[in-house]
Amino acid sequence: MIETSPKKQRTAAIAGIIGLLCLLFYIRACEKPLSRLVLDPSGGADGTQPLVMQGGDPYIRALMRTISASEANVAHPYSVIYGGDRVSDLSNHPQQCVTIVNGPNMGNCSTAAGRYQMINTTWFEKAKRYHPQPFEFMFWQSYSFEAEFQDAVVYAWLSDAGAWGVNISELLRQGKINPVLRRLSGTWTSLGYGIENNSMSSKLPRIYQQMLKEELKASG
Repeated sequence: MIETSPKKQRTAAIAGIIGLLCLLFYIRACEKPLSRLVLDPSGGADGTQPLVMQGGDPYIRALMRTISASEANVAHPYSVIYGGDRVSDLSNHPQQCVTIVNGPNMGNCSTAAGRYQMINTTWFEKAKRYHPQPFEFMFWQSYSFEAEFQDAVVYAWLSDAGAWGVNISELLRQGKINPVLRRLSGTWTSLGYGIENNSMSSKLPRIYQQMLKEELKASG
């Protein structure tokens, strides 16, 4: 019988742990059927389909739909990546870096993805703080990028007065949508005050008012 050295034993143990983590990640990714990942709600104008998440402050919900009208104005916003392609696996942020073909950042690439076009570093930073169901195993964490979690993370972020230096919900209740959009434009540059306005930017205050009517009605 040949004895195994402590170094080889440690290497084998580490390899075993890595293998287990890979297996757990695969199981995590396959927990929900593909159809769940690619189906988004229908209805709404200007890319403002209803949110997947249920409940919450109707003012923040209306703001979230307004942001997506500018950032992901497509029929299936939760699965879209920068450039317009869609992904089917939302078990985690796609992290696909797509070349930017115009604008001030032309030539760079963007990992922006989902309804709120969050780049991977922003997603991991905010998910670590706001994700309601992180998957954790020892020192390893994973954050599902499925539709309900995109909504949940952005909702919690917008509701956190400490993150923005103001109470966004209160400002919206006071009818101050333009100051709110201005404050958020450093994060979402298409909101009318950033460096990458688009055809939707000037329409956003009007879109917000329509979204607010829908959300207030739905909340009773």
